[in-house]
This record gives sequence, structure tokens and C-alpha cells, in this order.
Amino acid sequence: QGQLVESGGGLVKPGGSLRLACVASGFTFSNYVMRWYRQAPTKEREWVGNILGTGDSVNYADWVKGRFTISTDNAKSTVYLQMSNLEPDDTALYTCNAYPRFTGREYWGNGTLVTVSS
Repeated sequence: QGQLVESGGGLVKPGGSLRLACVASGFTFSNYVMRWYRQAPTKEREWVGNILGTGDSVNYADWVKGRFTISTDNAKSTVYLQMSNLEPDDTALYTCNAYPRFTGREYWGNGTLVTVSS
């Protein structure tokens, strides 16, 4: 059974950086599209970006504006979200998602909380 476990969230000051990690297990990482989403308090969940499990083809939401970078370590079945120049509006629960490229089920992690505050 597949599983996604996020880590790396925490409290950071405006302008600071964080790197989130999402470790996948129980499915073939390279056969999935790995996505990051976030949900701020009182707001709808929004897509941050995605990358193929092979490490190719990265896409970002327009609002990311070059501040975030998604990458993978295929040997560790891990996808990362490097965030820089963080703003208070980036405060949210960041969640990892694995969507099958071919067949299989979709997986969600429980998320890691990022708080940007001075």
C-alpha cells in the first residue's frame, strides 16, 4: 500500500527559506506525477507545482514566480519543494500528492505546516 510522508515545515520569518520533503513508499515512484498543493486557513486548496517521478517535466503555478523549486531524488523516492523569499501569504498546510501516469491509485500525504511570520 502506498504512502506519502511530508516533512520540513515549521516557522520561518518573511524572506526566509524552507525545504519540504515528501517520501514515497509502496508504489513505483517513476510511474507517478508528484504534485505539491497547499491550503491556507479559510482558503481552498491550490496547486503549487508538479514533477514527473523520473525528475523530468516540472511545472509551477503562475503565482510561484520563481520563488519555489521542485526536484526529486529518485534513489530515495523523494520529492522536494524548495521555497525561498517566503511571505506571510505562503502560510499554509503543504501536501504532497502522487497521481498515476498510467494505471494505479492516487495517494495523498497528511501535509506539513508552514508558518511565515515575524
